[in-house]
Amino acid sequence: MRIAIKRVYEKASRTDGRRILVDRIWPRGLTKADAAIDDWLKALAPSSALRTWFNHDPARWTEFQRRYARELDADPEGLAELRHHVKAGPVTLVYAARDELHNNAVALKHYLEHHPRR
Repeated sequence: MRIAIKRVYEKASRTDGRRILVDRIWPRGLTKADAAIDDWLKALAPSSALRTWFNHDPARWTEFQRRYARELDADPEGLAELRHHVKAGPVTLVYAARDELHNNAVALKHYLEHHPRR
């Protein structure tokens, strides 16, 4: 299973594989062509309420991951679609947040790696 993470504002590369946007809101200032996104899985993004609560506060990171995992558990169909892409070849989870360590793509990758059968 090869899952990479990349900020949407970074240039796409051939090694990215399938580029999947995992944010609920389209990134500011980018056209679809510039973003080079293959899929946009909005349903796997954190809910608006969770995103607002987290507010990219590193002090809330652990709790954010726990709450986000609960939301992911509630969407087995969306996860199945993502896992299908991962099995088919390399995938890059694309996100827009500035914080490279504390964002939903990092949490989603961790979830996929530690809950392979959920």
